[in-house]
Amino acid sequence: MSGWDGRNVLVTGATGLVGSWLVPRLLAEGGRVSVLVRDWDPESDLIRSGCVERCRVVTGRLEEVSDLERALVDHEIDSVFHLGAQTLVGPAVRSPLATFEANVRGTYHLLEACRRQDGALKRILVASSDKAYGTSSVLPYTEEMPLLGEHPYDVSKSCMDLLSRCYAITYGLPVVIARCGNIFGGGDLNWSRIVPGTIRSALRGENPVLRSDGTYVRDYLYVEDVVDAYLLLAESADRDGVRGEAFNFSPTRPLTVLQITDAILTILGRGELKPVVLAQARAEILNQYLDCGKARRVLGWTPTRSLEDGLHATVAWYRAFPGTTR
Repeated sequence: MSGWDGRNVLVTGATGLVGSWLVPRLLAEGGRVSVLVRDWDPESDLIRSGCVERCRVVTGRLEEVSDLERALVDHEIDSVFHLGAQTLVGPAVRSPLATFEANVRGTYHLLEACRRQDGALKRILVASSDKAYGTSSVLPYTEEMPLLGEHPYDVSKSCMDLLSRCYAITYGLPVVIARCGNIFGGGDLNWSRIVPGTIRSALRGENPVLRSDGTYVRDYLYVEDVVDAYLLLAESADRDGVRGEAFNFSPTRPLTVLQITDAILTILGRGELKPVVLAQARAEILNQYLDCGKARRVLGWTPTRSLEDGLHATVAWYRAFPGTTR
């Protein structure tokens, strides 16, 4: 039997990229899944696929603690995956308040609602990011490094991490923190991101547009490897050495923006297309990539899909998605 069989699971951010892959996996493994949904997006793969019809839908916002308490109590939740957030750097710069409200207030509301459940919560996974570390001259990032976010999005992630650790240490909540780099895969409809944006441009026969100068270095981790990581980490949340801890998840193959763009164009057979380099990125960290040695040692996690396999699967998803070339 799966470790999720019969568990009552709440997923925030379920209509996003990772949520749209995590929820079907939880359902397939016997979980009874509730999803917190703010906006009903018919293009979200969770909704478009009909998977949402197998979930208990709670209409609400992270910024409203009563919505979160209602979800936890009404559905007798014992496990939480907190993926809900404002996830884009650009909008965070333009509207920092909305980002802090969703990411910071939303996180402490969720953790406080969980604290009030008198021990009913057995595992709470908070999805963080490599952005929580901020800029560092020493790479790759390890979990012992300080959280030094400077720009709005980065700071919101640093705060999410610190709040999660606070509730784990002070109140004994079974919280674990997952830090990933750039996650890619089918279902990401934020076309400003490099992977879906490049695929859509290439399928339209257009040159892809790079907001940066193309030299920024990142990890690129396929979404199904992320789901594996989240499930494994959450299942281990009550273990000594895991509860209250943060774990990096990385393919250990950092690439520049130009390199990932070239890889996508090669897979699509559109090598004649040339990136348009705008060099206009704001509030972006130049180089970031993660060390995942702790996840290997403590959890036994390693990614199982190569970059090329992940990109092939991602391209296939967008070829089939009717909104890609609109």
